[in-house]
Amino acid sequence: MALLKKKAPDARKLEATAARLDALTIPQGGWAEPARRDAAARLRAQGLPQGRDEYWKFTRPDTLTQEDAPRAAVLEPGETPIFDAFDRLKIVFTDGVFDPEASDALALEHVEIERLATSRADIHWAKDLYGTLEARGQVPVDRPLAAFNTAFATDGLLIRVIGRAPKPIAIIYRHESETSDAILHHVVKVEEGGELTLLETGPAAARFNKCMEVDVADGAAFRHIRTQGRDHERRAATHIFGRLGAESVFKSFTLTMNGKLTRNECVLELTGDDAVAHVAGACVGDGDFHHDDTVFITHDAVNCESRQVFKKVLRNGAVGVFQGKILVQPGAQRTDGYQISQSLLLDEDSQFLAKPELEIYADDVACSHGSTSGAIDEEALFYLRARGLPKADATVYLTLAFLAEAVQEIDDEDLQAEIVGRIEAWLFRRRR
Repeated sequence: MALLKKKAPDARKLEATAARLDALTIPQGGWAEPARRDAAARLRAQGLPQGRDEYWKFTRPDTLTQEDAPRAAVLEPGETPIFDAFDRLKIVFTDGVFDPEASDALALEHVEIERLATSRADIHWAKDLYGTLEARGQVPVDRPLAAFNTAFATDGLLIRVIGRAPKPIAIIYRHESETSDAILHHVVKVEEGGELTLLETGPAAARFNKCMEVDVADGAAFRHIRTQGRDHERRAATHIFGRLGAESVFKSFTLTMNGKLTRNECVLELTGDDAVAHVAGACVGDGDFHHDDTVFITHDAVNCESRQVFKKVLRNGAVGVFQGKILVQPGAQRTDGYQISQSLLLDEDSQFLAKPELEIYADDVACSHGSTSGAIDEEALFYLRARGLPKADATVYLTLAFLAEAVQEIDDEDLQAEIVGRIEAWLFRRRR
């Protein structure tokens, strides 16, 4: 059996892409320039995404690719910023621009931190990674917005972990301009035996294109918790590309509340034996809300485990999308792959569109996937109402129970409790 072959893009798509790219300038100089030019060449060969593309048929890409970012109103936060109670190293970007006054010093024990925009040395550890994992992730599925990011990202963080980081690094994205268009590219290298927890929060910009490449060496651990919320009119396309060594751990959880259009892609390669990769997400959407999780996990080693757990709560015409794949390569015996995607539709106007996939070329595996949509359990709702809870409050508690499996993928109990509290507050503000 052969992997799915890419369909050649049509001439009009390539012409439109060329016109778009000809109006842009690749950042010049430094060790990243060759990778940027390679990414631009890939993009010209692929073409920017269109609605007819297989992996874009559920999500319209036009507002993510057009020349100017659609306007997005800036909302004042009505609550304390998330994770403020935690000891962490804060790094702030406002509309894609590094804010040194709001950030802590870029220094942490066992961690090296630099900025992409100011790293000009000819020899740098990130030179072997920048654009490399993104390029690997283009097979067998084109990911043109990631190539666009590698070519044109204006800044980002270069994080190298050589031991156990004493506290999390928190990247905080602030949105202040209604027409901001931010492109950031982060590279994270966790050396053998190293450990890092990375937090990401905030709306970032009116339109946000972010790519993160994560290389997790043998015996290392990378934990990632991200919240996307507040400004409802924002649009975002994000990519995480990860490569896992032997006995390594990669865990990522994303909470999304609000946002007109969000597409989060995660592409992971398990290349070392006994590696563990968990990717999870919870989203709650109301009204003009479109949320797309697209995940591709490749098992290419022995005795590895992967989990994909995604839960979406939708109402008032909100749309949720899940496209998830587990690919087990020949020789990847004793693979344990689990995938679940579920939606809770709180009315008849909302939609959940799912495309779960398994592609297996080894015979000693345990892989499963499931995808379901449903309404609130009327029997459970009756039980809670019979004990004095108003219908709106009972619906909130049943919604929290529905999301629990995804949230429980967060290892740290305090961070898990913070996420649950934010979801509960959001739901209670909108109960009816």
